[in-house]
Amino acid sequence: MSTIQSLEWRYATKKFDESRMLSQEKIDILKKAFNLTATSYGLQPIRLLVISDKELQKKLLPLTFHQNQVYTASHVLVLCVEKRIDKKYIEDYFKMVHRVRATPEEILTPYREFLVVDFENKPENEIKVWATNQAYLALGTLLTVCAAEGIDSCPIEGFEPEKYDEILNLERLNLESVLVLPVGYRAKDDMFSEFKKVRREITDSVINFPATGD
Repeated sequence: MSTIQSLEWRYATKKFDESRMLSQEKIDILKKAFNLTATSYGLQPIRLLVISDKELQKKLLPLTFHQNQVYTASHVLVLCVEKRIDKKYIEDYFKMVHRVRATPEEILTPYREFLVVDFENKPENEIKVWATNQAYLALGTLLTVCAAEGIDSCPIEGFEPEKYDEILNLERLNLESVLVLPVGYRAKDDMFSEFKKVRREITDSVINFPATGD
């Protein structure tokens, strides 16, 4: 399929085929896509949990308001944010930049020092919102890659993050869950897969500048 055909094929899967599991190759593609997603400053304040344990998925079901996709999906991806973006986190990032690109310190130092001061002055809740925005960028990447790879998915915001964090023991990883993405293959009897997409006309959703015509 072309890119547009893949996006037209994609929908928020309501019912997964429990008998079909994603191959390790497909999961590896999603992991790499997540790691390659764009993030502000390149800081990657996000982490991805990949869950393929049915017992654990069953425990997560009531914490996701009994949205059955969490249990029937092949895998459940949980997008998380780092709870602490501090001086050490930023300095570790710049060490990686230097190691990978061999960028001279005289170029890195001003930018690094700017970010350290900037984040030290930001309120904790502002940093959480910023990091969460990066998770949404990653979600968009994952949804698009899923479509391109013929993987079904269903993005979920409706869950209880604090209870997810507790059951997944995310405190030990200094993480907080912010989004859930069950992935797998649609069931043949999921009637929603046959529904036509409801979208505005492109002329209503996209505005050209400078405007053309009347």
